[in-house]
Amino acid sequence: MANKIELDEDFTKAHHRAIFQQLFSTFRWSNPELLSFYEVTKLIKPEAEAYKGMQTIPVKQIIGSESRYHDFSSAFYPKNPSLQNRWQNVDAARIDNVDLPPISVYKLGQVYFVRDGNHRVSVARSQGVEFIDAEVVELTSKIPLEEGITLNEIKFRVVEYERKRFMDQFKPDYLPMDKIVFTAPGSYPEMVNHILVHKYYANQNQTEQMSFKEGAISWYNNVYLKIINAIEAEHLMASFPGQTQADMYMWLVKRWDIMKRENSLATEIDAAKAAKDEFKDTSLQRWMNYISQKFSRK
Repeated sequence: MANKIELDEDFTKAHHRAIFQQLFSTFRWSNPELLSFYEVTKLIKPEAEAYKGMQTIPVKQIIGSESRYHDFSSAFYPKNPSLQNRWQNVDAARIDNVDLPPISVYKLGQVYFVRDGNHRVSVARSQGVEFIDAEVVELTSKIPLEEGITLNEIKFRVVEYERKRFMDQFKPDYLPMDKIVFTAPGSYPEMVNHILVHKYYANQNQTEQMSFKEGAISWYNNVYLKIINAIEAEHLMASFPGQTQADMYMWLVKRWDIMKRENSLATEIDAAKAAKDEFKDTSLQRWMNYISQKFSRK
């Protein structure tokens, strides 16, 4: 029969592990945070969902949560003292050999995200349990995930996948792709949309329809380069560390579109000058944020 002293000791030990994990992650360069299921799926955009029923899954491959990712460390140790009562109820059931219902999880690649049963996972992990029964819903994605991956690493993989898909589909040897490099997920598909919109308007003055290749070359020469020239003329790159020219192109296009709603005669130069004036006083803060993000383990 579970007693209060034993339960208090179990929770205190698990809570201290969460604290130590946060501290030691700084020196080990590891990620101490539990991943958010919604942040991950927003990035990788799963293609299909299938119910896989009851399975026994490895506890160490559970790396995230649908709703309680702020409450536990990446190893599922309890970070918040307010979790104590519920955590200890689950621990007491374990000690008294009470059968608990299986947890519910999403499976993505080789890892899992908890839908229901976060405290059961936490107790299991704290007590060294290797496997746990779970009701599994599997989501498929082209982006591989594995134990220990961080959100920044997922973003990088998404961008790499989108670039490769663009290169494979359009074989753009007619564009200087060594200079057109994005770092934000969704940018390559958005670039394709920019080319298609430019091609649509350019075709209105043509007797023959432009091919995608012709439209892309025209977009690069008549849209992309003009905006890059405006960015360089106002020295905007120096104020936005970590951003590539392509990133800045995409950012300035959006600002230019907003300006044109109020002034249809606004040019890309106007947009670049306005951006320089607006953000000149916050350049130092962006450099500090960039350095912080550069060394982030998330």
